[in-house]
Amino acid sequence: MVQEYQSPVRVYKHPFELIMAAYVRRFPKCPLIPIFVDSEVISESQSEDGSTLVTERRCKIEADAPRLFKRMAGVDYLYFIQKNTLNRKDRTLHIEVHNETFSSRVFVCECCKYTVHPENEDWTCFEQTASLDIKSFFGFESSAEKIAMKQYASSIKKGKEIVEYYLRQLEEEGITYIPRWTPPVVSDTTAARLQLPPPSTARVIPINSAKDGLSNKDTLGHTELVAGSPDDKLDADYIRRYLGDLTPLQESCLIRLRQWLQETHKGKIPKDQHVLRFLRARDFNLDKARELLCQSLTWRKQHQVDFLLDTWERPQLLHDYYTGGWHHHDRDGRPLYILRLGQMDIKGLVRALGEEALLRQVLSINEEGLRRCEENTRVFGRPISCWTCLADLEGLTMRHLWRPGIKALLRIIEVVEANYPETLGRLLILRAPRVFPVLWTLISPLIDENTRKKFLVYAGNDYQGPGGLVDYIDREIIPDFLGGDSMCEIPEGGMVPKSLYRTAEELESEENRLLTDSIYKSASIFKGAPYEMLIEITEASSVITWDFDVSKGDVIFNIYHSKRLPQPPKKDTLATHGITSLGAVNAQLIDKSWVLGQDYSLVEKALTCREGESVQGSHITRWPGFYILQWRFHSSPACSASSLPRVDDVLASLQVSSHKCKIMYYTEVLASHDFRGSMTSLESSHSGFSQLSAVTTSSRQSQASSTISR
Repeated sequence: MVQEYQSPVRVYKHPFELIMAAYVRRFPKCPLIPIFVDSEVISESQSEDGSTLVTERRCKIEADAPRLFKRMAGVDYLYFIQKNTLNRKDRTLHIEVHNETFSSRVFVCECCKYTVHPENEDWTCFEQTASLDIKSFFGFESSAEKIAMKQYASSIKKGKEIVEYYLRQLEEEGITYIPRWTPPVVSDTTAARLQLPPPSTARVIPINSAKDGLSNKDTLGHTELVAGSPDDKLDADYIRRYLGDLTPLQESCLIRLRQWLQETHKGKIPKDQHVLRFLRARDFNLDKARELLCQSLTWRKQHQVDFLLDTWERPQLLHDYYTGGWHHHDRDGRPLYILRLGQMDIKGLVRALGEEALLRQVLSINEEGLRRCEENTRVFGRPISCWTCLADLEGLTMRHLWRPGIKALLRIIEVVEANYPETLGRLLILRAPRVFPVLWTLISPLIDENTRKKFLVYAGNDYQGPGGLVDYIDREIIPDFLGGDSMCEIPEGGMVPKSLYRTAEELESEENRLLTDSIYKSASIFKGAPYEMLIEITEASSVITWDFDVSKGDVIFNIYHSKRLPQPPKKDTLATHGITSLGAVNAQLIDKSWVLGQDYSLVEKALTCREGESVQGSHITRWPGFYILQWRFHSSPACSASSLPRVDDVLASLQVSSHKCKIMYYTEVLASHDFRGSMTSLESSHSGFSQLSAVTTSSRQSQASSTISR
């Protein structure tokens, strides 16, 4: 595999001629680089006017490798050929290096150049590129590659130190200025004396400033390009100031990925801080980071995420019931987001707004977090690329472990992990209750390992003691509800009124969904035509879980078991006479010829559910086979003299709306070990909150449980 390196632009605040005088002092050998043993000039040529000097050297490098490795390779020293082309007229130096040792097995190519700074002719810029391709090396290609890259990275870090060392040496000798090259005098000395130096061929570099200090321009904004250009480069000082301390190889990965985006990506180029996050998320593996970033850019374009903060208006429901908000910053200058999860009605928000709106809310928080990181970078004068989240779990109970809500949460986490990597600097979890380990078991598999290391959990009032909250947040900005003096403008939350819940059709008809599908399905139940759902169980002790709301009418809920696979319903003979068949309404899985107790059995006591009720429950299966969940129309006693539907009732059910019920349901099958390990038991998990329930009815058996909330 070819290893490549691309340096940022390194700026020396000294004239080109002085830099060249310092550069040549590193030959024939340099005490600052012990492995650089010696060098000799093998050829040298100069143009007629003396403006161009070409020097070719043979450099001797000590192989910094284990003794056994050197003995196997049969060498103690490596030889490289270096060709320097100095153009005094244009004030440039081009350096080309290739290996002489093992040239048939290993290909090393390095190119460096010194040029005049485009905005200040008294400054000098340095750039460096290199590639390493080991075709074969006695079966130790991978080891040789690692040794070479480690040694090369070490020499890169010393590059600037070496030049500055010889600059100080020149200064000690009283040499602080070297005149520029001028062409030799031919006849007109006056013209030669007045001749101006030619314009520099150096390209524009988006650095901090052409003067000491920062420019008046927004240096963070220059990387957000409409159309990338390969001429836009990063300055080493800019990287240090706005992106942080990176190793030479990390700088190279950032520059190469950014350059690739400028050359191939059409449209808006992400800012350098954001590109760097993807590299960090993949441990600076360029290929993996590029793949992840490309997927994210496609996703952002598809859903217009770049315009989310400007175009999306938060529903009033979120203003009133979403218990989260930004609150100052932590001790490191990171923006601080506070989330009072225990006070949030998760089910109410999902049912009233849908997954789409909640996801957009979370995305807007992340987009706002990116913007605040940029602002804090300018305010505090150091790189700030992530934020801190404080999650207060007081009030978190089993009612929050509502499975459809958890399902939606997991999907949101997936989207955030894929598109906002390395944005969470620290997560402070306060007042974690006993139920927290259950929630953590559910969500932790989807969270990146590097992110999980940033979690700090405090139970009870532990956050108030040593090593607690004051270690990360200044005492004067600790929120009042945590015992501090700072007023925190975050909604109190509370229960979302059921009158604001949306129907299944409304949730399913959302356009431009950011999530692929809805966790809820809707169904209609007619008098004489129940709605039935088939679930195949291959292992006993599997757990069938359900959560449904009765949005219209009253229904009876049953669960049946059969060892036989129900056959698809036969074509109704009524259709041949132009009458709509029941099969077009609901497919019946339980054959009319089946006998209860012989062909199938009732495994759950019939449960009557009234309009407006929410039901959540589970059934631990005793046997493998086929389970049928059935919702049946519930008639009033006056209308239910006979248990068998009449033909008139069946036909009327297709026309009379009063004989129609509607439900919105969600089901899931869990393996027994997943059920016990993650949820402990659903018997205590209420789909509706007790504060909303005027009456709570429970039906529990040894193998099943259901809970109703009105």
